[in-house]
Amino acid sequence: MPVAGAVSNVAGEASSSVSVLAYDGMSAFETGIVTEVFGLSWPDIDMPAYTLTICTEGSEPVRMVGGATLQSPHGLDALIEADTVIIPSVKPLPPDPSPDLISALRQAHRRRSRIVSICSGAFALAAAGLLDHRRATTHWSYADDLRRLYPLVEVDPRPLYVDGGDVLTSAGCAAGLDLCLHLVRKDHGPAIANAIARRLVVAPHRPGGQAQYIEQPVPADLDDDRVSASMAWALHHLHTRITLPDLARRATMSERSYLRHFARCTGTTPIRWLIAQRVQSSLSLLETTDAAVEEIAAAVGFETAVTFRHHFGRAMRTSPGAYRRTFRAADAAITPPHRTAAD
Repeated sequence: MPVAGAVSNVAGEASSSVSVLAYDGMSAFETGIVTEVFGLSWPDIDMPAYTLTICTEGSEPVRMVGGATLQSPHGLDALIEADTVIIPSVKPLPPDPSPDLISALRQAHRRRSRIVSICSGAFALAAAGLLDHRRATTHWSYADDLRRLYPLVEVDPRPLYVDGGDVLTSAGCAAGLDLCLHLVRKDHGPAIANAIARRLVVAPHRPGGQAQYIEQPVPADLDDDRVSASMAWALHHLHTRITLPDLARRATMSERSYLRHFARCTGTTPIRWLIAQRVQSSLSLLETTDAAVEEIAAAVGFETAVTFRHHFGRAMRTSPGAYRRTFRAADAAITPPHRTAAD
């Protein structure tokens, strides 16, 4: 079943070109993620268009999982010329990227293309040397292999994605969607990214530092259910002072027992989780209000603006003021999508 390889967003001038690699044995899901975000046009979203090209290494159709085939007239030359190059999962694992693909990635990087991997696509980037001495992520189950095969890569299996500026890596397939929306957010601001997320019916913004899948993400017993209830309570009271005894009391546990069950459920500590939620809650306030940083710090539960700036900087790699200026500048050129009463 041949499928056309070029997809263009026809609404307006293309602001940048995006190329994604299709390969033999691929799942259509990750290519579909890229197509949904960068290849479709939305009548109610006023955004400079991306031009999306699906590329293959050779001229033969590539076989997808399930028996379908995909054929594209675009090869690695088009990949090299793109402003953003996306490499989805590569198989088998550990992969052995072809010399042609490695060369294409290096050439694209020298051209100052933005290089992006989804899931095990990080192996191709690492093989090209693009992740040497960089922090990078991949699916948590592949992290040890990536670390073993490419010891110069600073492998971090915890975050959903890592933004290294010119080279970005993401965890599992769903995290690839988060990273694609993050790219739109960087290119066109939060209003556009949130509008696309709303169209796709997904969370508008999951920060890259959010933890990947944990072995027991869903409560497996009554104690874990009580931990979840305490977390839900905390999310509704972020503006207040919340302590470990408060959370343990909400879960009707001792503090020691609560810490143990919380770590099993989330892979982190209550304090670290609270800080991450408070930073996340501050983003929309910075993006959409003129409130002072001190007011925002208090609104999301930080005791002082100094503490807020410290934790914000660690999580977002920038300051609250710089974050606001970045997205306000982008929003100045954006017309918010039309909303109806049904929205």
